[in-house]
Amino acid sequence: MSEVAGAGAGRVPGPVRVVVMGVSAVGKSTVGTLLAAHLGAAFVDGDDLQPAANVAKMSSGIPLTDEDRWPWLDAVAATLADGFRVVVAASALRRVYRDRILAGAPGTVFVHLAASPAILRVRANGRTGHFMPPALLDSQLATLEPLAPDEPGWTVDVSTATPEAAAAEAASRVLAG
Repeated sequence: MSEVAGAGAGRVPGPVRVVVMGVSAVGKSTVGTLLAAHLGAAFVDGDDLQPAANVAKMSSGIPLTDEDRWPWLDAVAATLADGFRVVVAASALRRVYRDRILAGAPGTVFVHLAASPAILRVRANGRTGHFMPPALLDSQLATLEPLAPDEPGWTVDVSTATPEAAAAEAASRVLAG
């Protein structure tokens, strides 16, 4: 984990554990990096925590199974639990995945980045150099379980918001508790 330079006045005085979640191409890494800067937190891209076998599978256009995801979710939780102020970008598409993260890193909050499937398809098709092929977007959308009212976190619509505006909104919510 690397500490983000230029931590703003919004630095939280105690531990902060945030997962920026959502489907592929929604902007998790971009918004997560900006959010970490707002919070004076380290940023970790969950893609970097994926086992090589998972990356190979997804690169081949094969969706992951729950059995594939458990070790990765445990690594996400360990990363959050080991840090004092940490923002992790991770899909966390289903409640059971978020519950797994919470079991290993209590106090984590989730920022669900949401956009319409049409916008996501345009973004996915415009990306280069990412192991996740656009063809897997539909399987992610089918798997996605939006945050329930009793889960710790918020949804931020990024359909029209700039990454900076989305990060600022998420930071204000995290800071407000």
